Amino acid sequence: MNFELTQEQSMIKKMMREFAEGEVAPGAEERDRTKAFPEEVFSKLGELGILGLPFPEEYGGGGSDTISFAIVVEELSRVCASTGITYSAHISLGGAPIYLFGTEEQKQKYLTKICSGESLGAFGLTEPNAGSDAGGTETEAIEEGNDFVINGSKCFITNASYAQFLALTAVTGRNEKGEKEISAIIVPTDADGFTVLDQYEKMGLHASNTTELVLENVRVSQDHLLGNRGEGFKQFLQTLDGGRIGIGAMAVGIAQGAYEKALQYAKERKQFGKTLSQFQAIQFKLADMAMKIELARNMVYKAAWMKDQGKSFTKEASMCKLFASEMCMEVTSQAVQIHGGYGYMKDYHVERYMRDAKLLEIGEGTSEIQRLVIARQIGCS
Repeated sequence: MNFELTQEQSMIKKMMREFAEGEVAPGAEERDRTKAFPEEVFSKLGELGILGLPFPEEYGGGGSDTISFAIVVEELSRVCASTGITYSAHISLGGAPIYLFGTEEQKQKYLTKICSGESLGAFGLTEPNAGSDAGGTETEAIEEGNDFVINGSKCFITNASYAQFLALTAVTGRNEKGEKEISAIIVPTDADGFTVLDQYEKMGLHASNTTELVLENVRVSQDHLLGNRGEGFKQFLQTLDGGRIGIGAMAVGIAQGAYEKALQYAKERKQFGKTLSQFQAIQFKLADMAMKIELARNMVYKAAWMKDQGKSFTKEASMCKLFASEMCMEVTSQAVQIHGGYGYMKDYHVERYMRDAKLLEIGEGTSEIQRLVIARQIGCS
């Protein structure tokens, strides 16, 4: 068992650390304040060949692995979680379903644009009445001749304003038991009747793009079906497994950034004639933070490795997402606590880390859903 990164993974980590520090970090606070999407950052990521990193070279990708993807997400999130989640969703939710389930023609038409950065990747699953209960999907795609006519809405969709197309789930019929047949369909965002509504006012991740979608008689030909009809539910469960590795990596990155700022502050801030880092109470906080970040990172890398080996990784993906997201919430809260009153102020950044962290306990399946998945995986039902 080898815990060292490969030469390629180490190079990617070094490159992304330098990129994050030089290109992403300087504008992170301003983007958070103004809710400005980091378009220039993603243009540069495209130039570096990072936007198609884990996909095959034949589609314009980097031919790399899931651990490398997790490293990129972690390094971006360490300085700007909005950039981290945009990248993670681009790959794991936008590109992965097309790569996993698309025809060769669909991959050549759509996946190549995701790899080049011509389009950001997005995925439409969540609806106003179908969150954790994704089987409650109400969006319908009615068959008319050789077309699907789609009506419905999606909410909390990442990157949709910057995507030329996205895969979304819709009810395409019912089986003989009356159960919904849910399929995945690729829909161009410029199709007639497709509307991307304004962004939400969010607690955190202000510079990421999160929108509502409305579909009114959107017509696409049946060759836009992604995979086999009626397999949409199975497809998005597999997609979410990969997405949970991305969320876990985000959590590690955010926590690492908050921990580093807390450690630096503790070494500089003096009270009662000593630096905070000389007080055992603060030392114990920092020691626990460092330990839990390392544990979460190992869990994320293990899940990513299992995915790359073609092994079942559903349990490990849920475990790493659950542990890392809850760890991140704890670490960012402690980072604010170590800063004291200054931690509550925007000038010291840790309040941004704490606000950004909360979404990770909700997105890609809440902590409660993760525990349900893990319970089933270990044979509790």
